[in-house]
Amino acid sequence: MKKQKNPKESNKNGGGPRKGRFAILNTLSGIILALIFVTGTYSLISDISGSTPEVSLSQLAQDVNQSKVAKIVVQGDDLTITYKPSLASTTPVLTTPITASLGTGTLSSTSPATLELLTKHSTKESDSSLTETLVRYGVSSEKLSLVQIDIQGPGGFVYWLAQLTPFLVPLLFIGLIIWFLTRQVKGAGVQALSFGQSKARIILPEDTKQKVTFKDVAGAKEAKQELLEIVDFLRNPKKFIEIGAQIPKGVLLMGAPGTGKTLLARAVAGEAGVAFFSISGSEFVEMFVGVGASRVRDLFKMAKEASPAIIFVDEIDAVGRVRGGGVGGGNDEREQTLNQILVEMDGFEPTEKVIVMAATNRPDVLDPALLRPGRFDRRVTIDLPDRHDREEILKIHSQKKPLAEDVNLVVIAERTPGFSGADLYSLMNEGAILAARESRVKVAQFDLIRAIEKVMLGPERKSHILSKKEKEITAYHEAGHALVSSVLMYADPVHKISIISRGRAAGYTLHLPLEDRKMQSKKEFLDDIAVSLGGYVVEKQTFGDVTTGPSNDLQVSTALARDMVTKYGMSDKLGALAFEGNGGRAMFGKGLEDKEYSEKVSADIDAEVSRIMSEAFARAEKVVTEHKAALDAIAKRLIEVETIERDEYEKIIIAHGIQPKKKLDIEHQA
Repeated sequence: MKKQKNPKESNKNGGGPRKGRFAILNTLSGIILALIFVTGTYSLISDISGSTPEVSLSQLAQDVNQSKVAKIVVQGDDLTITYKPSLASTTPVLTTPITASLGTGTLSSTSPATLELLTKHSTKESDSSLTETLVRYGVSSEKLSLVQIDIQGPGGFVYWLAQLTPFLVPLLFIGLIIWFLTRQVKGAGVQALSFGQSKARIILPEDTKQKVTFKDVAGAKEAKQELLEIVDFLRNPKKFIEIGAQIPKGVLLMGAPGTGKTLLARAVAGEAGVAFFSISGSEFVEMFVGVGASRVRDLFKMAKEASPAIIFVDEIDAVGRVRGGGVGGGNDEREQTLNQILVEMDGFEPTEKVIVMAATNRPDVLDPALLRPGRFDRRVTIDLPDRHDREEILKIHSQKKPLAEDVNLVVIAERTPGFSGADLYSLMNEGAILAARESRVKVAQFDLIRAIEKVMLGPERKSHILSKKEKEITAYHEAGHALVSSVLMYADPVHKISIISRGRAAGYTLHLPLEDRKMQSKKEFLDDIAVSLGGYVVEKQTFGDVTTGPSNDLQVSTALARDMVTKYGMSDKLGALAFEGNGGRAMFGKGLEDKEYSEKVSADIDAEVSRIMSEAFARAEKVVTEHKAALDAIAKRLIEVETIERDEYEKIIIAHGIQPKKKLDIEHQA
């Protein structure tokens, strides 16, 4: 096996222009602080060096005539004057204790009357000697002969350093600024070049912490069976190549959001023990022209060097949409990126042992060139988990959570039809959060039941307190939904009714099927529409008015009725025709407003939708009228306790002559 490439070496990416700008600002700030420090230090040194008292030439001449000066040291034009010792000097700067020898011993003066020497500084005229200068100032030759004069030529490291420092410091500082700016320009160039590098995350086979296998993926049996061929090829490609078989170069994982497409791709890499390069489709495209194609080339180059490997592109529809619809046509950056992906996949050889996996929940918008044989020719559909799969997924997500003795994951799986793997993970996590919030060390069944409602509808809004009138309207509204659902044959049974606000809903009625369904019939759709209108009908009958509460019910039921007519061919008048695609627009149109049918057909569609809604309203109205006593009983109980569970609800409707639905009833209907 070829040596794996170090991800730190193979995935070095620049920080981008934003990071470069911050780095330059930080550097300039550091330079300014350094300038302040150097200036302050130089000023301090200058102040210290200038602490020696200055004396004028006229005063020096007087001191020489008065025999106060002992020695003068001449260095160029600078004069250092040492005065004779004096008692009780008032302004000493440099002091030297004087010792006297007496007999065989040495006596050191430590009394307060210690003799002190004073050193001062002066400057002579540059065009004449010191002697000539002092004579001009009236110093006699006799007095001058009593003074020791030492002439020292300018030189020495300290002297020249003192002379050159005022010039060298600014030059060095300017050079330092140029050096820093040069480094920043070089770094900015490197960052600009790094735009074309791939930003893929890499998981190596040796990384046990991030390794995922098929044991960590519950459900999706058919998908795992399909992907086992990929694992076998990556483990032992020789047997495929020798017989002339070519493993698919691309595998497209299709499924609803949260069904585990990314997890399955990681599990394939974990089972095969190969490097896993993961990137999102949106990370290819930048504002700079050609960056996406460059990143594609870099990604495939890295994968080939680390082969055997898997390249995983999540949300490939971000760059893989049908070409030709962009503003720039063939020069559009997204299309250039897609073209480069197609070219790279065509360039694969059977022995390169690099497989491209991609995930999308919109396979209908992908370019046909991606799906042709030789590219993404293996398509794996991942469905929502059924009841048994949900139970297995819940077991995996509950492994690290302490569960109470009353927890029954079978019941939780039954109450979560339509939940994806991500929803079930969120459910278990929310249950643990609810238990921790109440300072309990184990997750109970009650926590998981509440977590189901929280994931479906949102958290309880206990602060959203309804008035007495609003509470009564909400109770009758939800009772209408539940009653119609219990009476109509093809509607789902009621599991719970509540008038406690959750999310955006003032109350809710939880309908759950007795078993999972992959298909839904026309009769079931019609009953669902009637159930959605149950709250609207009850408000109108009971209170003689309608509130804004049923607004969402009307939107959902109207959309369902339109889908029946335009998508599913469930209209007797229009027949088996589909006028719209899955996206809700004309199937063959190129624009959102384009329609491939006439205005008359559009009017017929509107009339059919109106007829379905009117008939559903009449059926719901009939149920509410015939079972008025049951409606009042359910609503009054809701006002008292705010929440009714399935067992209590069934007792109420049985008392009023309505039999709850059982599994045998559903089988008889089928």
